[in-house]
Amino acid sequence: MAIKTVGVLGCGLMGSGIAQVSAAAGFKTIVLEVNQGVLDKGLGRVKKFLDDGVAKGKVVAEVRDTTLANLSGTTSYADLKDCDLVIEAIVENVEVKKAAYAQVEAVVGAHTIIASNTSSLCVTELAAATTRPDKVGGLHFFNPVPLMKLVEVIKALTTSQETYAALFEFAKAVGKEPITTPDRGGFIVNRLLIPYLLDAIRCLEEGLGTVEDIDKGMKLGCGHPMGPLTLVDFIGLDTTFSIANILFEEFREPRFAPPPLLKRMVLAGHFGKKSGKGFYDYAK
Repeated sequence: MAIKTVGVLGCGLMGSGIAQVSAAAGFKTIVLEVNQGVLDKGLGRVKKFLDDGVAKGKVVAEVRDTTLANLSGTTSYADLKDCDLVIEAIVENVEVKKAAYAQVEAVVGAHTIIASNTSSLCVTELAAATTRPDKVGGLHFFNPVPLMKLVEVIKALTTSQETYAALFEFAKAVGKEPITTPDRGGFIVNRLLIPYLLDAIRCLEEGLGTVEDIDKGMKLGCGHPMGPLTLVDFIGLDTTFSIANILFEEFREPRFAPPPLLKRMVLAGHFGKKSGKGFYDYAK
């Protein structure tokens, strides 16, 4: 099917980034948020990213203007009625996502595809809550969306081949490198990444090294662009904790169990860069 108009649920870090790359690729893009204040903040983030890109010579002014012209915001699901594809990028909560899908289905056409940007939840479960399970799949983008090239295309048990193909082609159309993954916990990237990050936290717990030395060891010893504890701070300790719990619930393997230190830091509100403190203190 031909995708011309795209809806995005959520205008946070992920949603605004997805909306930006969609609009930049020439799709009419409508991003929905729960209230005007949150929507304005998200759209402002897109404009700032593009303006900064123009100022640094990394974005052509005409591309910025075209992207912004293709992008609009709304707080009403009714404005998504003409969308061929709706990408959901809201909170990682199954019931909240299901409720959002019901509101989408109430206004869109029978042909419309719904794709979740979930990083770890069961896409088949989300699809089963809709009246169109064959038209539901996953498009897992990575943060920051405008810069990260990868998209995981998730094929749920009920996703039709036509839907999967449309999602794969859309990912390519917005300038990404798609890879295919079945609907299994963590997909490919988080299935490999989360145990690595949790092991780094366990090493810190056990006194194997300082935060700085653990990060430096992986950067200089393995050529990683950033150390694991810096990466957890960037992802968010709360997000890492949530994904780990989802994976542990699915597989019941010790390597997915969140370390006690991670749990306590989340309880203390030390979420990483976004809260100002995680394994590093960003207030300094």
